[in-house]
Amino acid sequence: MGVIYMTYLGIPAQWFERKRSIANAIPAAGAGTGGIIYSLAIQSMIENIGLGWTYRTLALVSLTANLVSAAFLRDRHKATASRHTAFQFPLLRRAEFVLLLGWAIFSTLGFVAVNFSLPNFAVSIGLSSHQSSVVGALHNLGQGVGRPLIGLLSDRWGRLNVASVLSLVCAGFCFAIWIPAQDMAVVSVFATIGGMVSGTFFATVAPVIVEVIGLQDLPGALSILWLVLISPGAFGEAIAQALRRPAWGTAAYQPVQVFSGILYIAAALCLWFVRGWKVQQNMREESEQASQHKDLTDVVVYAKEGEEEEGEVVRKSVWRDPVGLGREMVRWYRV
Repeated sequence: MGVIYMTYLGIPAQWFERKRSIANAIPAAGAGTGGIIYSLAIQSMIENIGLGWTYRTLALVSLTANLVSAAFLRDRHKATASRHTAFQFPLLRRAEFVLLLGWAIFSTLGFVAVNFSLPNFAVSIGLSSHQSSVVGALHNLGQGVGRPLIGLLSDRWGRLNVASVLSLVCAGFCFAIWIPAQDMAVVSVFATIGGMVSGTFFATVAPVIVEVIGLQDLPGALSILWLVLISPGAFGEAIAQALRRPAWGTAAYQPVQVFSGILYIAAALCLWFVRGWKVQQNMREESEQASQHKDLTDVVVYAKEGEEEEGEVVRKSVWRDPVGLGREMVRWYRV
Protein backbone atom coordinates (compact mmCIF):
# COMPACT_ATOMS: atom_id res chain seq x y z
CA MET A 1 0.00 0.00 0.00
CA GLY A 2 2.83 2.38 0.86
CA VAL A 3 4.49 1.74 -2.52
CA ILE A 4 1.43 2.70 -4.59
CA TYR A 5 -0.15 5.34 -2.33
CA MET A 6 1.47 8.52 -3.73
CA THR A 7 2.81 7.41 -7.11
CA TYR A 8 0.16 9.33 -9.06
CA LEU A 9 1.11 12.80 -7.82
CA GLY A 10 3.82 13.49 -10.37
CA ILE A 11 1.74 12.47 -13.40
CA PRO A 12 -1.03 15.12 -13.76
CA ALA A 13 1.55 17.92 -13.52
CA GLN A 14 3.17 16.66 -16.73
CA TRP A 15 -0.05 16.92 -18.73
CA PHE A 16 -1.29 20.33 -17.62
CA GLU A 17 0.15 23.80 -17.20
CA ARG A 18 -2.54 26.45 -16.79
CA LYS A 19 -4.88 24.04 -14.96
CA ARG A 20 -2.15 22.05 -13.28
CA SER A 21 -3.47 22.51 -9.73
CA ILE A 22 -7.02 21.36 -10.39
CA ALA A 23 -5.65 18.42 -12.40
CA ASN A 24 -3.63 17.39 -9.35
CA ALA A 25 -6.39 18.14 -6.83
CA ILE A 26 -9.11 16.02 -8.44
CA PRO A 27 -7.30 12.68 -7.97
CA ALA A 28 -6.16 13.87 -4.53
CA ALA A 29 -9.84 14.30 -3.65
CA GLY A 30 -10.28 10.57 -4.21
CA ALA A 31 -8.66 9.97 -0.83
CA GLY A 32 -11.53 11.88 0.75
CA THR A 33 -14.37 10.30 -1.18
CA GLY A 34 -12.83 6.86 -0.81
CA GLY A 35 -12.46 7.49 2.90
CA ILE A 36 -16.18 8.27 3.18
CA ILE A 37 -17.12 5.03 1.45
CA TYR A 38 -14.72 2.95 3.50
CA SER A 39 -15.57 4.51 6.86
CA LEU A 40 -19.32 4.06 6.33
CA ALA A 41 -19.15 0.61 4.71
CA ILE A 42 -16.54 -1.25 6.74
CA GLN A 43 -18.50 -1.51 9.98
CA SER A 44 -21.56 -2.81 8.15
CA MET A 45 -19.43 -5.30 6.23
CA ILE A 46 -17.81 -6.61 9.42
CA GLU A 47 -21.22 -7.13 10.99
CA ASN A 48 -22.64 -8.93 7.94
CA ILE A 49 -19.78 -10.89 6.37
CA GLY A 50 -17.16 -10.97 9.14
CA LEU A 51 -13.70 -9.44 9.49
CA GLY A 52 -11.92 -11.87 7.17
CA TRP A 53 -14.23 -11.37 4.21
CA THR A 54 -14.28 -7.63 4.82
CA TYR A 55 -10.52 -7.50 4.28
CA ARG A 56 -10.79 -9.78 1.24
CA THR A 57 -13.48 -7.55 -0.26
CA LEU A 58 -11.42 -4.42 0.31
CA ALA A 59 -8.40 -6.13 -1.25
CA LEU A 60 -10.41 -7.06 -4.36
CA VAL A 61 -11.77 -3.51 -4.66
CA SER A 62 -8.25 -2.07 -4.35
CA LEU A 63 -6.85 -4.56 -6.87
CA THR A 64 -9.56 -3.76 -9.43
CA ALA A 65 -9.23 0.00 -9.01
CA ASN A 66 -5.44 -0.07 -9.30
CA LEU A 67 -5.43 -2.38 -12.33
CA VAL A 68 -7.86 -0.12 -14.18
CA SER A 69 -5.88 2.98 -13.22
CA ALA A 70 -2.57 1.42 -14.26
CA ALA A 71 -4.04 0.43 -17.63
CA PHE A 72 -4.92 4.04 -18.46
CA LEU A 73 -1.99 5.85 -16.79
CA ARG A 74 0.53 7.48 -19.15
CA ASP A 75 3.48 9.76 -18.38
CA ARG A 76 5.22 12.43 -20.49
CA HIS A 77 8.78 11.99 -19.27
CA LYS A 78 10.26 12.23 -22.77
CA ALA A 79 8.21 15.25 -23.78
CA THR A 80 9.13 17.13 -20.61
CA ALA A 81 12.76 15.93 -20.58
CA SER A 82 12.39 14.82 -16.96
CA ARG A 83 15.55 13.93 -15.11
CA HIS A 84 15.23 10.42 -13.71
CA THR A 85 17.77 10.59 -10.92
CA ALA A 86 16.27 8.61 -8.05
CA PHE A 87 17.44 11.06 -5.41
CA GLN A 88 18.71 14.42 -6.64
CA PHE A 89 20.57 15.27 -3.48
CA PRO A 90 22.08 18.48 -4.97
CA LEU A 91 18.58 19.92 -4.54
CA LEU A 92 19.23 19.87 -0.79
CA ARG A 93 21.78 22.66 -1.31
CA ARG A 94 18.97 24.96 -2.39
CA ALA A 95 17.37 26.84 0.51
CA GLU A 96 13.99 27.03 -1.24
CA PHE A 97 13.83 23.25 -1.56
CA VAL A 98 14.77 22.74 2.08
CA LEU A 99 11.93 25.09 3.05
CA LEU A 100 9.59 23.09 0.81
CA LEU A 101 10.59 20.00 2.77
CA GLY A 102 9.82 21.90 5.97
CA TRP A 103 6.36 22.75 4.62
CA ALA A 104 5.84 19.08 3.73
CA ILE A 105 6.99 17.77 7.12
CA PHE A 106 4.91 20.18 9.20
CA SER A 107 1.85 19.76 6.96
CA THR A 108 2.04 15.97 7.14
CA LEU A 109 2.47 15.94 10.91
CA GLY A 110 -0.48 18.30 11.29
CA PHE A 111 -2.67 16.34 8.89
CA VAL A 112 -1.93 12.99 10.55
CA ALA A 113 -2.60 14.45 14.00
CA VAL A 114 -5.95 15.93 12.94
CA ASN A 115 -7.11 13.11 10.68
CA PHE A 116 -6.47 10.22 13.07
CA SER A 117 -7.17 12.00 16.36
CA LEU A 118 -10.54 13.50 15.45
CA PRO A 119 -12.73 10.36 15.92
CA ASN A 120 -11.00 9.55 19.24
CA PHE A 121 -11.41 13.15 20.32
CA ALA A 122 -15.14 12.86 19.65
CA VAL A 123 -15.34 9.87 22.01
CA SER A 124 -13.30 11.71 24.64
CA ILE A 125 -15.91 14.48 24.91
CA GLY A 126 -18.72 11.98 25.41
CA LEU A 127 -19.94 11.25 21.88
CA SER A 128 -20.84 7.70 20.90
CA SER A 129 -18.73 5.45 18.68
CA HIS A 130 -21.32 5.87 15.92
CA GLN A 131 -21.08 9.65 16.19
CA SER A 132 -17.30 9.45 16.11
CA SER A 133 -17.47 7.45 12.86
CA VAL A 134 -19.75 10.14 11.43
CA VAL A 135 -17.17 12.76 12.43
CA GLY A 136 -14.49 10.81 10.58
CA ALA A 137 -16.76 10.56 7.52
CA LEU A 138 -17.42 14.32 7.60
CA HIS A 139 -13.69 14.97 7.68
CA ASN A 140 -13.26 12.77 4.61
CA LEU A 141 -16.20 14.55 2.97
CA GLY A 142 -14.46 17.86 3.57
CA GLN A 143 -11.34 16.53 1.87
CA GLY A 144 -13.32 15.23 -1.10
CA VAL A 145 -15.05 18.57 -1.60
CA GLY A 146 -12.23 20.85 -0.52
CA ARG A 147 -9.30 19.57 -2.56
CA PRO A 148 -10.81 20.34 -5.99
CA LEU A 149 -11.78 23.79 -4.69
CA ILE A 150 -8.20 24.29 -3.51
CA GLY A 151 -7.03 23.36 -7.01
CA LEU A 152 -9.38 25.91 -8.61
CA LEU A 153 -8.26 28.66 -6.24
CA SER A 154 -4.63 27.71 -6.74
CA ASP A 155 -4.82 28.03 -10.52
CA ARG A 156 -6.58 31.37 -10.21
CA TRP A 157 -4.70 33.11 -7.39
CA GLY A 158 -1.31 31.42 -7.49
CA ARG A 159 -0.10 28.09 -6.18
CA LEU A 160 2.26 29.38 -3.51
CA ASN A 161 -0.23 32.03 -2.40
CA VAL A 162 -3.11 29.60 -1.90
CA ALA A 163 -1.09 26.79 -0.33
CA SER A 164 0.53 29.06 2.27
CA VAL A 165 -2.65 30.97 3.13
CA LEU A 166 -4.78 27.83 3.49
CA SER A 167 -2.15 26.21 5.71
CA LEU A 168 -2.53 29.22 7.99
CA VAL A 169 -6.33 29.04 7.75
CA CYS A 170 -6.22 25.42 8.94
CA ALA A 171 -4.19 26.53 11.96
CA GLY A 172 -6.88 29.11 12.68
CA PHE A 173 -9.60 26.46 12.53
CA CYS A 174 -7.66 24.30 15.00
CA PHE A 175 -7.43 27.13 17.52
CA ALA A 176 -10.79 28.81 16.94
CA ILE A 177 -13.11 25.81 16.40
CA TRP A 178 -11.48 22.55 17.42
CA ILE A 179 -10.27 23.60 20.87
CA PRO A 180 -13.66 24.98 22.04
CA ALA A 181 -15.61 22.07 20.46
CA GLN A 182 -17.56 20.14 23.10
CA ASP A 183 -20.63 18.88 21.23
CA MET A 184 -21.52 17.07 18.02
CA ALA A 185 -22.54 20.20 16.14
CA VAL A 186 -19.27 22.09 16.61
CA VAL A 187 -17.14 18.98 16.08
CA SER A 188 -19.04 18.30 12.84
CA VAL A 189 -18.41 21.87 11.65
CA PHE A 190 -14.70 21.55 12.35
CA ALA A 191 -14.52 18.08 10.76
CA THR A 192 -16.11 19.39 7.56
CA ILE A 193 -14.42 22.76 7.05
CA GLY A 194 -11.19 21.59 8.65
CA GLY A 195 -11.15 18.64 6.29
CA MET A 196 -11.47 21.01 3.36
CA VAL A 197 -8.12 22.68 4.14
CA SER A 198 -6.20 20.16 6.30
CA GLY A 199 -5.03 18.28 3.18
CA THR A 200 -3.87 21.39 1.30
CA PHE A 201 -0.40 19.88 1.00
CA PHE A 202 -1.62 16.80 -0.88
CA ALA A 203 -3.74 18.90 -3.24
CA THR A 204 -0.93 21.32 -4.13
CA VAL A 205 2.42 19.60 -3.59
CA ALA A 206 3.24 18.74 -7.22
CA PRO A 207 2.21 22.13 -8.71
CA VAL A 208 4.11 23.96 -5.94
CA ILE A 209 7.27 21.92 -6.58
CA VAL A 210 7.00 22.66 -10.31
CA GLU A 211 6.75 26.39 -9.55
CA VAL A 212 9.85 26.29 -7.35
CA ILE A 213 12.08 23.55 -8.78
CA GLY A 214 10.79 23.10 -12.33
CA LEU A 215 8.99 20.31 -14.16
CA GLN A 216 12.17 18.55 -15.25
CA ASP A 217 13.34 18.00 -11.68
CA LEU A 218 9.89 17.06 -10.34
CA PRO A 219 10.58 13.27 -10.18
CA GLY A 220 13.82 13.72 -8.26
CA ALA A 221 12.30 16.29 -5.92
CA LEU A 222 9.31 14.06 -5.17
CA SER A 223 11.53 11.06 -4.47
CA ILE A 224 13.41 13.03 -1.81
CA LEU A 225 10.19 14.47 -0.41
CA TRP A 226 8.51 11.06 0.03
CA LEU A 227 11.67 9.71 1.64
CA VAL A 228 11.69 12.60 4.11
CA LEU A 229 7.99 12.13 4.89
CA ILE A 230 8.36 8.52 6.04
CA SER A 231 8.98 9.49 9.65
CA PRO A 232 6.27 12.20 9.93
CA GLY A 233 3.73 9.87 8.35
CA ALA A 234 4.69 6.92 10.52
CA PHE A 235 5.08 8.66 13.88
CA GLY A 236 2.75 11.65 13.61
CA GLU A 237 -0.16 9.93 15.32
CA ALA A 238 2.14 8.31 17.89
CA ILE A 239 3.34 11.80 18.85
CA ALA A 240 -0.25 13.02 19.03
CA GLN A 241 -1.27 10.13 21.27
CA ALA A 242 1.72 10.77 23.53
CA LEU A 243 0.55 14.36 23.96
CA ARG A 244 -2.90 13.32 25.20
CA ARG A 245 -3.71 14.00 28.84
CA PRO A 246 -6.52 11.55 29.81
CA ALA A 247 -6.61 13.00 33.33
CA TRP A 248 -7.83 16.31 31.87
CA GLY A 249 -11.21 14.76 30.99
CA THR A 250 -12.90 16.46 28.04
CA ALA A 251 -9.76 18.60 27.55
CA ALA A 252 -7.55 15.53 27.11
CA TYR A 253 -6.83 16.40 23.47
CA GLN A 254 -6.04 20.07 24.04
CA PRO A 255 -2.25 19.54 23.72
CA VAL A 256 -2.88 17.71 20.42
CA GLN A 257 -5.06 20.58 19.20
CA VAL A 258 -2.43 23.18 20.05
CA PHE A 259 0.29 20.97 18.55
CA SER A 260 -1.67 20.67 15.29
CA GLY A 261 -2.27 24.41 15.06
CA ILE A 262 1.40 25.22 15.62
CA LEU A 263 2.42 22.69 12.97
CA TYR A 264 0.20 24.33 10.36
CA ILE A 265 1.54 27.77 11.30
CA ALA A 266 5.10 26.47 10.84
CA ALA A 267 4.11 24.97 7.47
CA ALA A 268 2.62 28.28 6.33
CA LEU A 269 5.74 30.21 7.39
CA CYS A 270 8.06 27.85 5.50
CA LEU A 271 6.06 28.24 2.31
CA TRP A 272 5.67 31.99 2.79
CA PHE A 273 9.46 32.37 2.77
CA VAL A 274 9.55 30.34 -0.45
CA ARG A 275 6.85 32.62 -1.86
CA GLY A 276 8.93 35.70 -1.05
CA TRP A 277 11.93 34.10 -2.78
CA LYS A 278 9.86 33.30 -5.87
CA VAL A 279 8.32 36.79 -6.05
CA GLN A 280 11.73 38.42 -5.81
CA GLN A 281 13.04 36.09 -8.48
CA ASN A 282 10.18 36.87 -10.83
CA MET A 283 10.51 40.61 -10.21
CA ARG A 284 14.20 40.48 -11.08
CA GLU A 285 13.51 38.53 -14.24
CA GLU A 286 10.80 40.97 -15.30
CA SER A 287 13.12 43.90 -14.61
CA GLU A 288 15.86 42.33 -16.67
CA GLN A 289 13.50 41.59 -19.54
CA ALA A 290 12.18 45.14 -19.50
CA SER A 291 15.67 46.62 -19.70
CA GLN A 292 16.80 43.93 -22.17
CA HIS A 293 19.94 43.49 -20.16
CA LYS A 294 20.76 39.86 -19.39
CA ASP A 295 23.23 39.53 -16.56
CA LEU A 296 23.35 35.83 -15.71
CA THR A 297 25.20 36.47 -12.45
CA ASP A 298 22.23 38.33 -10.99
CA VAL A 299 19.21 36.42 -12.20
CA VAL A 300 17.98 32.87 -12.39
CA VAL A 301 17.57 31.64 -15.92
CA TYR A 302 14.93 28.98 -16.52
CA ALA A 303 14.32 27.54 -19.95
CA LYS A 304 10.81 26.66 -21.04
CA GLU A 305 9.49 23.32 -19.87
CA GLY A 306 10.88 20.55 -22.01
CA GLU A 307 13.33 22.85 -23.83
CA GLU A 308 16.10 23.29 -21.30
CA GLU A 309 19.57 22.76 -22.69
CA GLU A 310 22.00 20.38 -21.06
CA GLY A 311 24.21 21.64 -18.28
CA GLU A 312 23.70 23.38 -15.01
CA VAL A 313 21.17 26.17 -14.79
CA VAL A 314 22.93 29.45 -14.05
CA ARG A 315 21.57 30.57 -10.72
CA LYS A 316 22.13 33.36 -8.25
CA SER A 317 20.18 32.86 -5.02
CA VAL A 318 18.13 35.80 -3.78
CA TRP A 319 18.52 34.54 -0.22
CA ARG A 320 21.52 36.87 0.11
CA ASP A 321 19.19 39.86 0.04
CA PRO A 322 17.08 39.52 3.23
CA VAL A 323 15.71 43.06 2.98
CA GLY A 324 14.44 42.47 -0.52
CA LEU A 325 13.13 39.07 0.50
CA GLY A 326 11.14 40.56 3.38
CA ARG A 327 9.72 43.23 1.09
CA GLU A 328 8.56 40.70 -1.47
CA MET A 329 7.02 38.46 1.18
CA VAL A 330 4.36 41.11 1.82
CA ARG A 331 3.93 42.21 -1.80
CA TRP A 332 0.78 41.00 -3.56
CA TYR A 333 1.90 38.96 -6.52
CA ARG A 334 0.30 36.01 -8.25
CA VAL A 335 2.75 33.19 -7.78
